[in-house]
Amino acid sequence: MTKSLKFFLVAGEASGDRLGASLMAGLLKTYAGDIEFVGVGGPLMEAQGLVSNFPMHELSLFGLLELIPKWRHLKRRLSQTADAVIAAKPDILITIDSPGFCLRLAALVRGKTNAPAVHYVAPSVWAWRPERANKMAAHVDHVLALLPFEPPYMVAAGMGCDFVGHPVVADTQPSKAEVLAFRKTHNLADDEPLITLLPGSRLSEIKRLSPIFFATALRLKKRVPKVRFAIPVASQHLLASLEAQLADNKGLNAILLSPVGVSADQAASQKRVCFAASKLALAASGTVSIELAAAAVPMVIGYKVNFISGWIMQRAMLAPSFTLVNLLTKTKAVPEFHSSACNVENLSREMMVLLQDQKAREHQISIGQMAIDALGRGGENPGIRAAKSVLAQLK
Repeated sequence: MTKSLKFFLVAGEASGDRLGASLMAGLLKTYAGDIEFVGVGGPLMEAQGLVSNFPMHELSLFGLLELIPKWRHLKRRLSQTADAVIAAKPDILITIDSPGFCLRLAALVRGKTNAPAVHYVAPSVWAWRPERANKMAAHVDHVLALLPFEPPYMVAAGMGCDFVGHPVVADTQPSKAEVLAFRKTHNLADDEPLITLLPGSRLSEIKRLSPIFFATALRLKKRVPKVRFAIPVASQHLLASLEAQLADNKGLNAILLSPVGVSADQAASQKRVCFAASKLALAASGTVSIELAAAAVPMVIGYKVNFISGWIMQRAMLAPSFTLVNLLTKTKAVPEFHSSACNVENLSREMMVLLQDQKAREHQISIGQMAIDALGRGGENPGIRAAKSVLAQLK
């Protein structure tokens, strides 16, 4: 008889929720016995059977100044989660991205549970703070890497590591009929180009980037009056902030794709159709860049943190880019702007180029397809690959 297994999973971001859900689906398909999922996750992981100990978005913080006022609360959640891991006695602990929280959790429970510790998404030690790999090796056994060049860094530090790719490569892209239905539903005329605005999946990102993104959109609208905008909302807790900012930018007349009243899968599908219907996107740095590349949508990337966090990151940065498409292809195909360079002038200039220059559009789309191939498109489903890698740690 096949042994039943218990997995303790922890994700703290919308992107981590997606990775966790893909892994869970892979485990359910790969393992013949009963499986129990416990821990912390978002709606996609909950749809796969996880009951989250508390709302995942409480962990969605980035930057020194964002963390300071929340530190006591995060410390309580960290202690609570560590106690839950020890009490659950899982067969394996899987922490997903959010290294500030997840790697501290792995360190806290080390030696207090027999569960191997697997971390999903290798920290970007090739980009900044390379010493992190050696530190995490003290309490992490194995790493699931999204990028093909990451395993050697993890192995050199003393951990096992498998490149498993990203679930985005297995996404089914919307049909022409679905795109036409989307445009009809939202009263988009044939001569009205759609631009998707993606100011982030954290509340701190929304508050910092939305004013810049919306001002950029309004400038574009003055130059191209027929342009329309859509904003897929990543999570319900972001809705009020976006609605308030849109009320201050009435001229935008944006289509707000709300996650309220739809399942996690429906919301994800709605976002993919929106991408497929778009001529261009303005997005925060993150996983969304490869989602847009998979949908063949040209993009401009902007990112802004508080002054202190930005100053520290700029001086510690080793990589030539902070956009995944550029990193995977060793190009600068996707225009990217951070810190003071993330402003209306720069963003609107590059967006106008991609709206008007067909060769520039085609070049970026081609490079984006190269990035998706590098992430494992055409091979085994990344969720299955991740599941097999995790199950191998139990032997």
